[in-house]
Amino acid sequence: MSKRKRKHSRMHRVPQRRPGSAPGSITVDPSASPTSIRVLAFGPDRLEERDLADVEALVQVRGNWPVTWIDVAGLADTDTIQRIGAILDLHPLAVEDVLHTHQRPKVDYYGESCFVVARMLSREEIGRGEQFSMFLGPGFVATFQERAGDCLNPIRERIRAGRPRIRGAGADYLAYSILDAIVDEHFPVLEHYGERLEQLEDAVMANPERDVIRRVLEVKHDLVSMRRAIWPLREAVNELLRDGGRLLTEETKVYLRDTYDHTIQLIELTETFRELGASLMDVYLSSVAQRTNEVMRVLTMISTIFIPLTFLAGIYGMNFDVQTSPWNMPELRWRYGYPLTLLAMALVGVGLLFWFRRLGWIGYRVSAPRE
Repeated sequence: MSKRKRKHSRMHRVPQRRPGSAPGSITVDPSASPTSIRVLAFGPDRLEERDLADVEALVQVRGNWPVTWIDVAGLADTDTIQRIGAILDLHPLAVEDVLHTHQRPKVDYYGESCFVVARMLSREEIGRGEQFSMFLGPGFVATFQERAGDCLNPIRERIRAGRPRIRGAGADYLAYSILDAIVDEHFPVLEHYGERLEQLEDAVMANPERDVIRRVLEVKHDLVSMRRAIWPLREAVNELLRDGGRLLTEETKVYLRDTYDHTIQLIELTETFRELGASLMDVYLSSVAQRTNEVMRVLTMISTIFIPLTFLAGIYGMNFDVQTSPWNMPELRWRYGYPLTLLAMALVGVGLLFWFRRLGWIGYRVSAPRE
């Protein structure tokens, strides 16, 4: 299976949960990446960062720090993820949504915690997307992603560098920073698609071939997928602003409003690029039709020129006997009948070409400049 087909099959795969299963039931995905856990626990003046080989160590870390970030990469170990859910008192339905990676971006509230789902893109691997799940609760943020590698390293570096804004704030500001980084990662990906569309626009105007239109359709397909992820993400951020009062401080809401503005910009860019892709399709079809018309025009002119020439050749190719009647082609007895006939054919052809040029069918007439 080609890379493109593998990508499409992943985008359109069916939910993993079997129909009729009990709520909260979990099905193991055989293609899931191995699970790793990293914990960043910090306050204004101290930081502890380590990888957890045993999930039970999380019990000792939780509650001893102002903010604890449980960062889980890979969803193969469902038992470990369920154990993390039990330690953090996460709702089983939310844990099920973490492992069933077909969710649309959303925000759900379960007791004292908030569950956020988003699509995370990668600027290094354009077209690669994965589900990103995040829990925000009292003093902790737990994030789950399908595989290692993400766009959150700048946030980790800010925490390690002891930046006072993020180290002195609560878990809600950390959750905002993570969500804002995921939203902002869409911009370079959209910029990549914008550059591709500009290149395809030049290609469509210069040489409208089938391969060009195939690439246009690929970009349109990817933009449709991004649109399906960005539209509900905007609603999710708006719901956080509207109903996240018990988990988000007013200062964090101010920053989150900026993230909401970014989602609107992403939607506008996506719609603009989708319209550009649709216009490229129209330009391609118009270019193909114009090229077909030009070919037909050339063939029509050639046919038009040769019709009278064929008429003349047909008349003088009938070979009547001039001795039987003086009306049987007396031109056959002329000394210069053959060259005169060729000259007449040449004059007819040149005259038609001159007429076509006067009509503007050949070349372009340049109008005189106005005084």
